[in-house]
Amino acid sequence: MKTSPDRFLAAALKEAKKAFDCDEVPIGAIIVKDGKIIARGHNECIKNSDASAHAEMVALRKACKKLKNYRLNGCDVYVTLEPCPMCAGALVNARAANIIFGAADEKAGACGSVFNIAQSKKLNHRIKTHRVGGEFEAESVAILRRFFRDKRRKCE
Repeated sequence: MKTSPDRFLAAALKEAKKAFDCDEVPIGAIIVKDGKIIARGHNECIKNSDASAHAEMVALRKACKKLKNYRLNGCDVYVTLEPCPMCAGALVNARAANIIFGAADEKAGACGSVFNIAQSKKLNHRIKTHRVGGEFEAESVAILRRFFRDKRRKCE
C-alpha cells in the first residue's frame, strides 16, 4: 500500500493527465488537510479563457470554498511542477503550510529555482517547500515533455 505522500503525489499526476487529455499544459495540484484530499485541480487556462486558471489556483479556489475560508491553514499543496510567481504568491496569501512539488521550473519557478516567493522574508508568511525528485519528478517531466513535443510536431 502506498504511503499518504505517495498517494497525494499520484493524485497530482492524475490531475496532470486530465489536463493533458484536455490539451492543456499538463500540471496537476492537490490540496490536503488533516491527511485528506480537499481539492484537486489541473490547468484550465484554455478551457476557461483565464490566464490565472493554473492547477494550483483551480485547487486553491476549490479548497477555499470547501473550507469556507480564504485561508489554507494547516494545508499542504502537492503539485507536479514548481509553482510560478502567481501561484506561489496566492498560496502565501492563503497561508498554506507546505508546497511539495515534483519538478523544478527553471524558467519561472517561485519556490527556489528562479524566485523564492514562498519563503521570502519580505512577506509576512512563508511556506515550507519540498522538491520530491525521483520517480515523481521523472513522471512530471515526462508528461510535460510529451505534451510540448506533440505540440511541436503538430506545427511541422
